[in-house]
Amino acid sequence: MAKILIVDDSLAHLRSLKSIVEEEGHEVFTAEDCEHGLDAARSQHPDLILLDIVMPGMNGFQLNRKLHNIADTRKIPIIFISIKNQQSDIAWGLRQGAKAYITKPVNKKELLSAIDETLAS
Repeated sequence: MAKILIVDDSLAHLRSLKSIVEEEGHEVFTAEDCEHGLDAARSQHPDLILLDIVMPGMNGFQLNRKLHNIADTRKIPIIFISIKNQQSDIAWGLRQGAKAYITKPVNKKELLSAIDETLAS
């Protein structure tokens, strides 16, 4: 199965997402902020990143741009997972290169489908 990095500042969301993803047999790494997420992406070389947007300090959009500017991480696909649920937020996230944009609270079926589709492409 795949190596998946989850970056979210909410411990409750982090635990929930980790549980869902691990149930599918994926190896999961977590980070509680974007700085640690950047370090984990560079050291763990995940197959996919599930990335929250609203976080203190660097936000998910900023981390996404940083990852796309680093040779080692630019090809790692990203799925945004956020409380930001306006159509403009979703459109902006997809324009930033995300493979999918899922709003919180996360629908397990939708998340797993997005993960499967992203990993298959």
